[in-house]
Amino acid sequence: MKKLLLPLFLLLLNQTYAQTPMQIHQRAILVDTHNDFLSNELITHFDGGKLQATGNFDLVRAKEGGLDVQVFSIWCGPQYGKGTAFKFANREIDSLYALINRYPNRIALVRNAAQLERAVKQGKLAAMIGVEGGHMIEDRMDYIDSLAKRGMCYLTLTWNNSTSWASSATDETLHRDSLKHIGLTEFGKQIVHHLNDLGVMIDLSHPGEQTFYDVLATTTKPVIASHSCAYALNPFRRNLKDDQLKALAKNGGVVFVNFYSGFVDSTYTRKQNRFLRAHKTELDSLERVYHDRDLAAIRLNALHKAESDQIRPPLSLLIKHIDYIAKLIGVDHVGIGSDFDGAESYPLGMDDVSDYPKITAELLKLGYTEKDIDKILGGNFIRVLKANTGK
Repeated sequence: MKKLLLPLFLLLLNQTYAQTPMQIHQRAILVDTHNDFLSNELITHFDGGKLQATGNFDLVRAKEGGLDVQVFSIWCGPQYGKGTAFKFANREIDSLYALINRYPNRIALVRNAAQLERAVKQGKLAAMIGVEGGHMIEDRMDYIDSLAKRGMCYLTLTWNNSTSWASSATDETLHRDSLKHIGLTEFGKQIVHHLNDLGVMIDLSHPGEQTFYDVLATTTKPVIASHSCAYALNPFRRNLKDDQLKALAKNGGVVFVNFYSGFVDSTYTRKQNRFLRAHKTELDSLERVYHDRDLAAIRLNALHKAESDQIRPPLSLLIKHIDYIAKLIGVDHVGIGSDFDGAESYPLGMDDVSDYPKITAELLKLGYTEKDIDKILGGNFIRVLKANTGK
């Protein structure tokens, strides 16, 4: 009898151990669809392969947090236009290629789900490229082709600035009367079709509401919102309304929840503005050093961590956005798009890429199954990627 009981005991013990949050987290393929490390790296010259004392990402902390796939954002502001924006985008892609060349045993560029899964099995971070802002194609189809050849897996049709062919959420909300067009133009629809043909995912995180619906009426493939939250919980122009979320789910797409405190918490922006005013002289000095207002704000918050921590939202509020979207449109249509290194503040406990396991632990507390968590952490992204690329 003892010989029979011992194997049964060991089996039960193993099953219990396998269900711990960290084991579930490490077994899943974790995908983060939006990180701005590359934009900052061009200014700071940080080596992403080494542990960094500042910022939210490096390969050391990524491994600790169980991160398997990172979509790196390629971004530049609206001050870059025709003749400069495309060149700047390629400069950022060059910096990612350089990181991969320095650490080929730890990170690999992937373009589709098959390559992604192969890199994960090899223990490498699967690196992908998301171009954040349609102004970087400079109204040229051949530039789309060039970026796709270099690895672009999604194009965010606009950033906060509109293009000549698509209006942004910022402009549709704040500058509607001055827009020459609202939504997609005919050329914009041609771009959508071309992206579909290339297998490049269309990202609707920054485009305006009219552009959002015009895209859904035009695309033949599932779309994504790479870093957005729920408007019902925080009525900010960059967050998605319930009807948008439902339409995205009907399309088969996925919204990847943004960690930025200003999108998560409706009270944060007012408190952050008060913080910035209190430290205006120092903020101005930091801007002269970094030549970038957003990066200066990131450094200011880090320098006054105890003070800035007091206005960060709780982790539970971030989880509430994930839970709200999952309950509204289904667990098949929500994922993770942190916006790490792209903002000055995230919820308490989410300091960098090593903190992802906390999300898994919190979802388990809410009753999400291991299968549900697999989908949220990465399965939903892989499904949409396959639907766009065909492999």
